[in-house]
Amino acid sequence: MLLGTFAALSLIVGALVCLASGAFLNLSWLWLLPLTAVGSLLMLILLTFGFLMILCKRVDQDVPQEEDDRLYRVVTDLIIESVLPVLRIHVKKSGLEKMPKDGRFLLVCNHTDNSDPIILLYCLAKYQLAFISKRENRDMFVIGPMMHKLQCQLINRENDREALKTILTCIRILKEDKASVAVFPEGGIDDDLLLHRFRPGVFKIAQKANVPIVVCTLKNTKVVVKNLMKWKRSDVEMKVLEVIPAEELKGITTVDIADRCYRLMAEDLGPDLVAD
Repeated sequence: MLLGTFAALSLIVGALVCLASGAFLNLSWLWLLPLTAVGSLLMLILLTFGFLMILCKRVDQDVPQEEDDRLYRVVTDLIIESVLPVLRIHVKKSGLEKMPKDGRFLLVCNHTDNSDPIILLYCLAKYQLAFISKRENRDMFVIGPMMHKLQCQLINRENDREALKTILTCIRILKEDKASVAVFPEGGIDDDLLLHRFRPGVFKIAQKANVPIVVCTLKNTKVVVKNLMKWKRSDVEMKVLEVIPAEELKGITTVDIADRCYRLMAEDLGPDLVAD
């Protein structure tokens, strides 16, 4: 939508310049119109980039983000919507009718590419997802500050005590109705890009917060970078498999919950995409 708006504005500017200069009275508009339109488009993109830099500069990641920032959420949605066509990513969504009609939830999904959070944010924009992410992402250009303003929580996978603090924060976010929490329970991307067994600790979030678990899968995101290098389109599929009600999470272990979610994903992905 954003790029489309920019393209339309650029054409309007080009047409106005041609009209003002009298280029439409001769054939000079054939070069002046596209030249002016392209120049205007580049200027709008540069202004947008500058605005984004200003927003990121204002973020102090050492100060806890207590609320979902509406401005940063809208900007993120607009940027993602514009970036996907540039990356030549086409997303097919299915199962969205299964999503909870109200209330917060814990979303779990398989993980094969760095574009996975972008795809999920695009498909589920209205649900205010706050991701649990590895702490290294804090220092990523633009991404780190924007994630912070969306209440994304960094987790130290090498320190159980620090990881517990992140889990407790996510429970509070859900209980206080601040956002829905999304996590990749494999804990990272493995070199083989297959589905691996889950770390069960994150499922404690749903139990303690008394919220349902949305189980979904992403397919074909692993080819995004390779296809982009060849300027090929990537057809990605996001599917909501099942929503496990909060009532069904009571009285069972997080290992049992992890196994149930794992089986659902493994069945949908198929044996070729599952490690064991």
